[in-house]
Amino acid sequence: MKRLILASNNKKKIKEMKEILKELDIEVKSLENENINIDVIEDGHTFEENAKKKAKEIYEFLLERGDKDFIVLADDSGLAVEYLNGEPGIYSARYAGEHGNDAKNNEKLLGKLKNVKKEDRSAKFICQLAMFTEAGEYYKVTGEANGYIIEELHGEGGFGYDPLFFFEPLNKTFAELTSDEKNEISHRGNALKELKKIIVTLL
Repeated sequence: MKRLILASNNKKKIKEMKEILKELDIEVKSLENENINIDVIEDGHTFEENAKKKAKEIYEFLLERGDKDFIVLADDSGLAVEYLNGEPGIYSARYAGEHGNDAKNNEKLLGKLKNVKKEDRSAKFICQLAMFTEAGEYYKVTGEANGYIIEELHGEGGFGYDPLFFFEPLNKTFAELTSDEKNEISHRGNALKELKKIIVTLL
């Protein structure tokens, strides 16, 4: 069976992606599952540059290792707030300086939006997927979800900015959604739905 290797070490992100891709006839593996200890430096200027770089480095490693029957998928995603000219954008995971410190990142975002009225707090989550097949074919897909930033954290689920990102059609923050609800409407869910159509043609 062909393997789809997720070029990520983010356990929560991997869990979401595995759930969304579970009905595909393909083994979904993390870098840890594959004994790949590579931390790709994300120094691109766009979500696509970062995602493509991650996917390409893992793809090249697998080729060198002599692996067969694989596809590599990388994701770079983040939050863009209109009032802040697209911040935190590609720096979403390290907005407050330390990579992956959700509490500090959320605190910094709330500080920057202090006293900003609701109509100016619109934001979107962006997910950029980059995929390399074993033959070196490159595919890319972008997914988005629109909402706005509330003034205090709500909900215990999700990760990152989910407790601040309010999704009006369901009247909840992303952190208040069930995993099924989130996977149905999130930026990552939207991108992976499109990517699934491509993966099916490669199996």
